[in-house]
Formats: sequence, C-alpha cells, structure tokens
Amino acid sequence: MGKDQAEGLGKKASGKAKEVAGVATNNRKLEAEGKAEQVEGKGQEMVGEAKDALKSEEKKNAQ
Repeated sequence: MGKDQAEGLGKKASGKAKEVAGVATNNRKLEAEGKAEQVEGKGQEMVGEAKDALKSEEKKNAQ
C-alpha cells in the first residue's frame, strides 16, 4: 500500500466519523463535510492504486 492509498483510507475513516457525528447531533453541515471527505479519500485512494499499477507495468516492461 502506497502513501496515497494510506492517506485516502485515513480521510475516508475521518470523513465517516464526521458524518456519524453530524447525524448524531443533527448537524447537516458536519454530515456533509464528512461525506465530502469520504469522497476525497476515495479519490486519493484511487490515485494511489493507479500509481501502483503504473509502477507495476513499468517494471514488467523493463524486464
């Protein structure tokens, strides 16, 4: 797991916590921030996966 993937997972977890806190306190702004953070985390995680796939392909082609 690369840096981007790890950071993405962290953002997703943090976002989920914010979303749950927003729901529990009936704070729609906090809930929305949490959902947005989860989407951002998923995007960052996907960037990390793409980087890993590219590196793997480069290694395969270098052989």
